[in-house]
Amino acid sequence: MNTYAVWGRSKQTLESEMKEQRKNHAAHCLVLPYPAQGHINPMLQFSKRLVQRGVKVTLVTVVSNWKNMRNKNFTSIEVESISDGYDDGGLAAAESLEAYIETFWRVGSQTFAELVQKLAGSSHPPDCVIYDAFMPWVLDVAKKFGLLGATFFTQTCTTNNIYFHVYKKLIELPLTQAEYLLPGLPKLAAGDLPSFLNKYGSYPGYFDVVVNQFVNIDKADWVLANSFYELEQGVVDWLVKIWPLKPIGPCLPSIYLDKRLQDDKDYGVNMYNPNSEACIKWLDEKPKGSVVYVSFGSMAGLNEEQTEELAWGLGDSGSYFMWVIRDCDKGKLPKEFADTSEKGLIVSWCPQLQVLTHEALGCFLTHCGWNSTLEALSLGVPVIAMPLWTDQITNAKLLKDVWKIGVKAVADEKEIVRRETITHCIKEILETEKGNEIKKNAIKWKNLAKSYVDEGGNSDKNIAEFVEELAHRCAAIN
Repeated sequence: MNTYAVWGRSKQTLESEMKEQRKNHAAHCLVLPYPAQGHINPMLQFSKRLVQRGVKVTLVTVVSNWKNMRNKNFTSIEVESISDGYDDGGLAAAESLEAYIETFWRVGSQTFAELVQKLAGSSHPPDCVIYDAFMPWVLDVAKKFGLLGATFFTQTCTTNNIYFHVYKKLIELPLTQAEYLLPGLPKLAAGDLPSFLNKYGSYPGYFDVVVNQFVNIDKADWVLANSFYELEQGVVDWLVKIWPLKPIGPCLPSIYLDKRLQDDKDYGVNMYNPNSEACIKWLDEKPKGSVVYVSFGSMAGLNEEQTEELAWGLGDSGSYFMWVIRDCDKGKLPKEFADTSEKGLIVSWCPQLQVLTHEALGCFLTHCGWNSTLEALSLGVPVIAMPLWTDQITNAKLLKDVWKIGVKAVADEKEIVRRETITHCIKEILETEKGNEIKKNAIKWKNLAKSYVDEGGNSDKNIAEFVEELAHRCAAIN
């Protein structure tokens, strides 16, 4: 089916209109994240950096997402919506993940094309689409309209290199080796690879998404990564030989890094409702470096047995702790624990960046999602790695053995991290000489992260190059 014929206008007519409108304008980028908080936040932070450099940005989100967003703080960024086919509930309204992905990819392609057509007739039509690598169909639509395209990786270059090797069928599945040595990466045990590989067959819908990120990557004009060169030097050096890769991270609010973006104090989007005042007030009353912060992100929860083990591990440590537990998981807590724990604060959600930078914080017990991992690295926070699934497994390996800013809470043969292990990890970070070395490494990475986004840093230069190349390419098109 001819996309343009559906609307009764030829491709030549649309492109001519867009060229005419683009004259004498700064570049205009449409930014399309996958509709999950961990994908929206870094892409929105990158958008703020573009706006700082004079680029016009329109954030494109799905209708169901927009309805659930709180704290919509979009200074100088416009917002448009497309449909994922589930406007009243998003993924939660779908029969399955696979059904959601199939519907979103189909309906999203159609409604995004309609949005581009609408914007083509505006006073400032789009020139470029920056899209989440999870959604390669966006690039197909963009190219039909003659737009430039930049794919944005919200996971590590390490993880994407692994998935790329799977896509190229250079890693046999199910896994057949005990260890893997891939270009630019440290030696990885099979158990260090993302869970979609070492537990092949689990979550087939997500497996297809992460592997199919590369189906048309050769058509992308840029490949952007929420990472920084020093963090993944070997793999970046290898990937730049095959992709037009630019690491542009860490994508955190500027106040926590270079402080060059005025009033950039938070991500600007919240899908949840943090109890900020209560969390910070509680921390204010605790000694410096004494609190264990526990959070497993928004995507996955713990089973009842693991929740119980974690609860008693925290209790037995004798340390203060703040534990983020989703409302739907609070019933898994042991009843007697809620009554006896005097040193803990349990909340449904909290302002994580404020917690991680509070002087009372001693360490971060984390699921090792990439945003949380990058926040810990960028803010100098020691971690206890307790990964659950997906890329978290690989991130935990890097945190412990490559970046050396934490310890790993190792699970037993039943895949449960026992209370004794949790207590031991907490004491190791807070009370031992090894913990002191980990804290020194964490500060080293904090300083590096800041330097990379500060003026003249490698990520700052990459963003400047992207904007300059974008301007030149737009001028050439026009």
